[in-house]
Amino acid sequence: MAENTGFVSSVKETIKTIFWALIIAGVFRTLFFQPFWIPSGSMKDTLLIGDFLFVNKMAYGYSYASCPSIRVPAAGIDIGADDFCGWFDDSNDRLFGSDPARGDVVVFRHPVTGMDFIKRLIGEPGDRIQMIDGVLHINDTAVGLADAGTFTEVMEPQGPMGGRPMCANGPVGVGAECLKPRQTETLPNGTSHAILNIATRATDNTGVYTVPADHFFFMGDNRDNSVDSRVPQTLGGVGFVPRKDIVGRADRVMFSSAGRSMLAFWTWRSDRFFKAVE
Repeated sequence: MAENTGFVSSVKETIKTIFWALIIAGVFRTLFFQPFWIPSGSMKDTLLIGDFLFVNKMAYGYSYASCPSIRVPAAGIDIGADDFCGWFDDSNDRLFGSDPARGDVVVFRHPVTGMDFIKRLIGEPGDRIQMIDGVLHINDTAVGLADAGTFTEVMEPQGPMGGRPMCANGPVGVGAECLKPRQTETLPNGTSHAILNIATRATDNTGVYTVPADHFFFMGDNRDNSVDSRVPQTLGGVGFVPRKDIVGRADRVMFSSAGRSMLAFWTWRSDRFFKAVE
């Protein structure tokens, strides 16, 4: 009998330990840093498929989007941020809030699907944004551009989804070099970052987007391989992103793997460990 009592007591203690560990992890993830795995190439070469980073949630304050979402399709589980943070109202006010700066790499909730996206902030409220012949214009002025050589990668399946990169040097076979022209883009506030271009696309020439109040305009650094604010939400794009949908700022890559699994140690990119996101 004593043995059974001891066993039950041990099980209870284990359950309590797991419960409080989950609570602490949930609080940490909600208030401070959220892990984020880069699934696509829309932010190359700033971020590569397989980069793992933590999103700084303290940078811009808190809204419903600061709370975690749980999606397990196979189990039919879909718990959104609203289920965890229903006490936030539907306004664009943020607790301890501050706006992201132009040029920041930001994680946000897609305004329609609620999925997490990561892009660079290009347009602030009231800005006029336009693409002309592949050159970004902000408030009717072209941004600074300087040649920065060529981004080279191997044509092969990338990441868990096994997607293959787009190349400026045309269709190439597996194992061949895939090339993309790289430029350094300088925004009006003086921040600079690398962008990639592949070929002429519909999004290289657009109308003028006037960013509404309390909204932001985001673009991927891999300009011809990014579904971002240049594409309206009615066509599956990001469109204008409300302030309330911002999750946090990407500051540093902690770990990176070029393979389909992070356990494939021979595919680890050690040169990207603890690399600052610029």
